[in-house]
Amino acid sequence: MNSLERAQGIPSAAPALGVAGFGLPDCPPDVAELRERVAAFVRERVMPAELVLDAGGPAARAELRRLQGAARDAGLWALPLPVEHGGQGLPLSRYAHLAEVEGASDHGPAALGSASLLDVSMLGRHATAPVQERSVRRIAAGELRTCYAMTEPDTPGTDPALTSTRAEPADNGTWTLHGRKWFITGAGEADLVTVLARTGDDPSDLSLFLVPTSAPGFRVVRELPVLGAGGQWEIELDGVTVPADHLVGERGTALRIAGERLRLGRVLRCLRWLGQAERAFDLMCVRARSRSQTSGPLADRQLVQQLVFDALLAIRTTRPLVYEAVVRLDAGEDSRVETGLAKVAAARMLQQVADAAIQVHGAAGLGPDTALPALFRTGRAARLLDGPDELHIAAVARRVLRDYEVPS
Repeated sequence: MNSLERAQGIPSAAPALGVAGFGLPDCPPDVAELRERVAAFVRERVMPAELVLDAGGPAARAELRRLQGAARDAGLWALPLPVEHGGQGLPLSRYAHLAEVEGASDHGPAALGSASLLDVSMLGRHATAPVQERSVRRIAAGELRTCYAMTEPDTPGTDPALTSTRAEPADNGTWTLHGRKWFITGAGEADLVTVLARTGDDPSDLSLFLVPTSAPGFRVVRELPVLGAGGQWEIELDGVTVPADHLVGERGTALRIAGERLRLGRVLRCLRWLGQAERAFDLMCVRARSRSQTSGPLADRQLVQQLVFDALLAIRTTRPLVYEAVVRLDAGEDSRVETGLAKVAAARMLQQVADAAIQVHGAAGLGPDTALPALFRTGRAARLLDGPDELHIAAVARRVLRDYEVPS
């Protein structure tokens, strides 16, 4: 393993698929071949560039453009995006097999053009025709950067009925927005942001608006480091006016549209967390085999073997839950219970596996020479992203209990 691989946590000595990768649902041969190509692209091109990409700024933007060009040249660009918007149209049932290996790096989805899937899907279904014509294909092509603003500083993100950001209509059909949003991924460099806002006094009268970040009154307040890492932002909308056609969907339909987006988003996150957990697992196993003490290699220590076993068990038992949610969501069936189970299990699993890998690495696992701190940070944040564990636990339990009759 060379110094660059050590710096980025690239498990070059790991098996091609990795023992944690076994147990995958049936994968068609053509998708399996595509999976290997995507895995190689992420391993050989994206991971070595992570230090530059993590730093942000002009150098990161240039490197990302270079990677996106390479993905296009390799025929790997925008695999799950709809064909009508410039993608390759892979359905979720097939793309899921790729999302794991693509997500092994936080930058994999952006480099391969699938990071915009949620926005392209949402706007492709619900945006007005003028907005679709002007923006959706450019978003899919990576020419416009987007983000999604729902959570507010003084409002529980789990209770959108308490949203305080407001959008006021004018006689000419425009809307003017006032409010603050925070923990918005990528807002610092976004061209467009979809904003959840109140459009009436009724708690359910919530709507979505597509807001250009260049509009007067839009301001990036600050970056919000998450456990020391950047990428999240707080924004202010101080009298931002948008045209009538920037309303996404009909007035008052934000919760339905957001629900569609969240269900797909949670499943995609779970798949990518599986890929990141496999990366941490491979690093742990390589370390256990290669690190020796006077008494022998770490791999011979029973406590290290226990960490390896528990991590492998966590990955193998989580994957079926995630793919069950994929199957139901792809079939258009009610997937709320399956998605809730998968989301909680995958978040806990990533945190557990990354923590175990750090433990096996010792002090080296806490420093800048491996990807483990970033993987652990993602695992801890995962238990809050798209709803905390407690929200999903309560929601799943309520739905399950409704099906049981009370004995008379």
